[in-house]
Amino acid sequence: MEVEADDAGGPAPTERVESADLGFLPKSLIAQCRSLIESYHELHGYASLPNILWKAKLGPFIESHREFRQLLKKASTTRSAKKSNEGFVRIATKILGLEILASSFAGWSAIYPEAGSQAQAILKRNARGPHMPLMDFYLYPPKHISAAAIATLVPPPGKLNPTDMVGASDLANEFSVGS
Repeated sequence: MEVEADDAGGPAPTERVESADLGFLPKSLIAQCRSLIESYHELHGYASLPNILWKAKLGPFIESHREFRQLLKKASTTRSAKKSNEGFVRIATKILGLEILASSFAGWSAIYPEAGSQAQAILKRNARGPHMPLMDFYLYPPKHISAAAIATLVPPPGKLNPTDMVGASDLANEFSVGS
């Protein structure tokens, strides 16, 4: 198999994205992202999820990553709505996790600096720039910021130091679930 090289002599961006392992994503962040996505779609329906991914212009990114491509193929061809929804939720969950780490939302990249750097590198190689479409969709709905959505993404207690992010402890206190 011939691999194209970019200007720096390394593998082409598509090849680098395809080979990127997303195992570095913190399990706690992924669990919270999944919970947010599932709660949204339980209320609004799962049928809109594939549309959300495509309207956000994530198709080329999804198709360039082997794991996402496999999930997409299975989700698109299965006859089971439950399996289809599961595949699209897994894709959206990991992409939302990447966006949150890359943007340092709620101090996640301060807690996991290496993971934050890896997420930034993956999104930068994909030339997505500063635009975070799934964060925009799930966290910043057009008319208001969803406090409930933000509360589900506050880092676990004890993991965030006040110096990690200005106002992070205030954010954690203000949006704590069950307080």
